[in-house]
Amino acid sequence: MPKIKSHSGAKKRFFVTKKGRVKYKKQGLRHLLTGMSSNRGRKLRKLSTLNKTDEKIIKKMIPYA
Repeated sequence: MPKIKSHSGAKKRFFVTKKGRVKYKKQGLRHLLTGMSSNRGRKLRKLSTLNKTDEKIIKKMIPYA
C-alpha cells in the first residue's frame, strides 16, 4: 500500500496529544491587537482542544500524527 498524503494546512495547525486529543492554537492574536481587551488576549494564548466530531475529521487529514 502507498503512503497516505497528509493535509498540508492541517499538519501546520493541529497536533495530536499522547492521549489522542487534537490541540490547536486559537485565532485572533496576529494583528489589530490594540482594540482588544487584555483579558481577552490572555485567554487566546492558551491552546484549545477540538470536540469529538471535528477530531475525527482532522485525524483523517493527518494520519501519521
